[in-house]
Amino acid sequence: MNKIFIPAMMAAVLFGACSSKASAEAVAQNEIISASDTAVVETQSGKVAGYINKGIHTYKGIPYAKAKRFCAPEAPDKWEGVRSSRAYGPTCPQGKRTGWYSDEQAFAFDWDDGYPDENCLRVNIWTPGVNDGKKRPVMVWLHGGGYSAGSGQELPSYDGTNLAKKGDVVVVTLNHRLNALGFLDLSAYDAKYSHSGNAGLLDLVAALQWVNRNIEAFGGDPGNVTIFGQSGGGGKVSTLLATPAAKGLFHKAIVQSGSMLRTMEQKYSRKIAEQTLAELGVSPAQVSKLDAIPYEQLLAAGEAAIKKVRAEAEKEGIRSFIFGWAPVVDNDILPAQPFDPAAPEQSKDIPMLIGTTKHEFTASTYVPKFRNISAEDAKGFLANKYGDRVDEFIAAYKKAYPDFKPQDLIDIDLVFRPGAVEQGQLKAAQKGAPVYMYLFTWESPVMDGILRSTHCMDIPFVFNNADRHSSMTGGGADALKLADEMSSAWINFARTGNPQTDSLPTWEPYSRESGATMIFDRKCKVVRNHDKDLMSFVREFPLRGF
Repeated sequence: MNKIFIPAMMAAVLFGACSSKASAEAVAQNEIISASDTAVVETQSGKVAGYINKGIHTYKGIPYAKAKRFCAPEAPDKWEGVRSSRAYGPTCPQGKRTGWYSDEQAFAFDWDDGYPDENCLRVNIWTPGVNDGKKRPVMVWLHGGGYSAGSGQELPSYDGTNLAKKGDVVVVTLNHRLNALGFLDLSAYDAKYSHSGNAGLLDLVAALQWVNRNIEAFGGDPGNVTIFGQSGGGGKVSTLLATPAAKGLFHKAIVQSGSMLRTMEQKYSRKIAEQTLAELGVSPAQVSKLDAIPYEQLLAAGEAAIKKVRAEAEKEGIRSFIFGWAPVVDNDILPAQPFDPAAPEQSKDIPMLIGTTKHEFTASTYVPKFRNISAEDAKGFLANKYGDRVDEFIAAYKKAYPDFKPQDLIDIDLVFRPGAVEQGQLKAAQKGAPVYMYLFTWESPVMDGILRSTHCMDIPFVFNNADRHSSMTGGGADALKLADEMSSAWINFARTGNPQTDSLPTWEPYSRESGATMIFDRKCKVVRNHDKDLMSFVREFPLRGF
C-alpha cells in the first residue's frame, strides 16, 4: 500500500485553512445582523425593524392592539419611520412568582419575567424570510400561567428560532391582559365594561386578527394558522375554538396539558366583581374609580374576592382547577361552554392535537419523602382520597402501567389527562376533522431525575429547544433526539393537519373506540386505551370544571 506523507508545514496550512473556514461558518451562524436597513417589514401600523440570527428574522415587542383598562382592545396607534422591534415588550402585570423562592424550580425553569406594564399587547415573530412572497405555515403560541400569569417570553423554550429554522415556519408568541386586568367582570355596572370579563380573550382575538392582516409580509400564510398552547395556553386554545369572533382566524389547534372543557359562569364572575368593589370600598355607582386604582391594590382586592366566592362555590358543589380569573360565558363573546356538552360546532372542521405529560404537577418533585416511599406508605397516603377503594385504584394503575414503583402511584397526573381524553372523545364524536392524542412520558435526568415528566416538560421538545433549555431537559442525546421527533410532528401538523412523520410509528386519529395515543419517550410507540380503566375510576373522584 502506498503511503502519502504531508509535510508538517503543509498540513498546518491545509488543516488551519479548513479550521478557519469552519470557524468562519460558525461565526456566521451565530452572527447577529441588525443594521438599520436590515429585516425591515411594513405592517398596517408602520414599518418595523428586527434582526437576523442563525438565518432567522426576529421581531419582538410589536404592538398588535391597545386598550384602556377593562375595555375591549382597539387598533394600535400608527407610527412614522421605522420602529425598532428587537427587544421583548412589556409583560402584563401579575402577582409575585413564588417559584423563585425554590432554588430547584428557579434553576430548572429559568424564567424571564420581563418588565410589567399595562400597555402589554405585543407580538414576537421568528421567520426564515420576509417580503419574499412565500406562504409558510404560521404557528401562534399561547403561553401558560392560567389566566393569571406568564408571558410570551417567560421560558427559554419559547424562543422560536429553532422551530422556525427547522420547519420553514413562522412562529409567533404574544402577551395579553391577565388576572384582574383581563377577566374582572364589571358588566353589571356600566356599559363601557360590558366585555371586561373577557377582555383578555378579546386580546387573543385581536392578536389573531393582527396576524391575519400582517403575517404575509413576514413570509407567513394567513390561510394556514395553527394555534398551540400549554397549560393555561391550552385552555386559551380550547376557548378560542368556541369563540365566534375567532372563527376563520386559525385552521388547526394544539392543546398541551390544558383541555379546558368549562370556564367561568357569570353567576360567579359577577360575584367576584361585587366582592372586589366591597374590598376596595367602592360603591357600584363609583365603579369607574377602578380605572385609576393602583394595580397592586386592584389585584389584592380581586384575589381576596376570589377566595371568598370560591369558598361559597365549593359549598354548592363546585370543584375547579381554575376559578376566578378566566373567560366568562356571557352569551356574547363566549356564548356557551367550550366543550360542554359537546365540542363547538364552529370548529368542527379544525384538526386538533391534544395531550399531556405523564406526571404534570409531580408531587415527589416538591415533597422529597415521596421519592422513595414504600408501597405500604403510598397506599396509606392514597387512602386519604380513595378510602376503602384504594386497592381498586392500584389495580387500575397497574393495568395501565405494569412496571411501576410506589412513587408512581402518587406522581401520576390525574387532573389533566382525564380532561384531555374527554376533550378528544368529544372532538372525535363530531365526525369532522381528525383529532390526535399524545402522552409525554420522557423523564428528565436533571437534578437526579426529580423533575420526571413534569408540567411544561414537553415544551422544549415541541420548540426543538432541548439544548436551549437544558436546565430542564439536561440537553443530552436522548433529549435532542426526542426534540427532533416531537418538533417534526408539530411542524407536520401545522403544515398538513396530520402529525405523522417518518420517524414515528403509525399515528392514527383518536376515537373513543380506538383510544390511539402516541407515547413520546426514548422509544416512541402507540398505545390504545391503555389507561381506560384508570380514567374511568378517577372520574368518580373529579377535580374539574363547573
